[in-house]
Amino acid sequence: MVLVIDAQVAGISGDMLLSALVNIGANKSKIIDGVHTAENYLKGSKIQKMDFEKVTKHGTEATVLSLDIKEEHHERRGIDIQDCILQTSDKIGLSEKASVFSKESIRSLIKAESKIHGEPVESVHFHEASSIDTVVDIIGSAIALDDLGFFSEEIVSTHVAVGGGTLDFSHGITSNPASAILEIFRNSDIVISGGRVREELTTPTGASLLVNLTKRCSEFYPAMKVKSIGYGAGSKDFEGFPNVLKIVRGEIIGLWEQDSVQIIETNVDDVSGEIIGHVIDKLISNGARDVTVTPAVTKKSRPTNIISVICDSSNLNDMISTIVSETGTLGVRVRTSNRYIIPRSTVSVPITIHGRNFTVQCKVTKNNGANFKVEADNVKLVSEALGIPFRDASALIITEVRQKLHLK
Repeated sequence: MVLVIDAQVAGISGDMLLSALVNIGANKSKIIDGVHTAENYLKGSKIQKMDFEKVTKHGTEATVLSLDIKEEHHERRGIDIQDCILQTSDKIGLSEKASVFSKESIRSLIKAESKIHGEPVESVHFHEASSIDTVVDIIGSAIALDDLGFFSEEIVSTHVAVGGGTLDFSHGITSNPASAILEIFRNSDIVISGGRVREELTTPTGASLLVNLTKRCSEFYPAMKVKSIGYGAGSKDFEGFPNVLKIVRGEIIGLWEQDSVQIIETNVDDVSGEIIGHVIDKLISNGARDVTVTPAVTKKSRPTNIISVICDSSNLNDMISTIVSETGTLGVRVRTSNRYIIPRSTVSVPITIHGRNFTVQCKVTKNNGANFKVEADNVKLVSEALGIPFRDASALIITEVRQKLHLK
């Protein structure tokens, strides 16, 4: 099964995710009871009312979190919020996966603030996130995900709308998305976009929950049979679209998985083969999924080479920078490509050849039977160790691996 968190229109906040999980079937009484436990570990905070209600947002019926809290503090250390979450997790008996998720979610918030303000983690103070509602969002979502069994499923995020414009917060006025959100998403696989309004669509808590929950980000839904849908509403109302986070649970169809990649291309007609070879090595070492060089003929019958790079959105800028700086090209073409791939796993296989023991890495797929491919570097290692040709080493390894994996 797969769960898609669809935040491409209205973004994501902690209460929207929690509400969507309740809408799709999480036990709200279990959530409310568990969250109330947190009051024992956060002095000066009181949850006077908590419930989940039905609401209609721009024609879409959704669930919204109704929360009435009393706070004596408007500023807290981040580690105080963290301690509350950890103690609550232990007290209510969250599963190991749910406990790790809640712990890492609050740590993402603290680390972001630490990085932005140049302070040690122990000294970070929360302002906007200092209230117990941050605990409600994180602990509540952990309970809900545990209750639904979603931690054992594949979880995919769409691209995430963050909004635009400016924000007023404790340190003054800042552009949106705020630095905390950018810091949380930095070095993750999440792709962000502005969205449809000049307001905040994604909150720091929502961002922290998302990066610690999803395994990958995709522009497209995977091939799936839809089984259930949850709609979680935010507090604001916008013109032109419902302020609703949509989560969709479905059954993966067939052997194919779907994702999206970036393809970068450029034509070079005045670059030597040595430079092109260096560019290929550098792009691969910096994270390119693949690099292809194709000879062609361009205007005025000039011979040229087309350098084509497949990469993830997260390292697109690095790839472009490398191509431009190393080749001197005056421009590149970039496009997003949908991709269907066969799921594969990497296994370590111990083998014995000519009385010597080796362990080789193999990519194994199941498509009309099981297939495998041995990593070329491993074949090279065996070839050099035994002093035999590469192709002979490859044939011997394939025979051994087939026997080990019980393949015909």
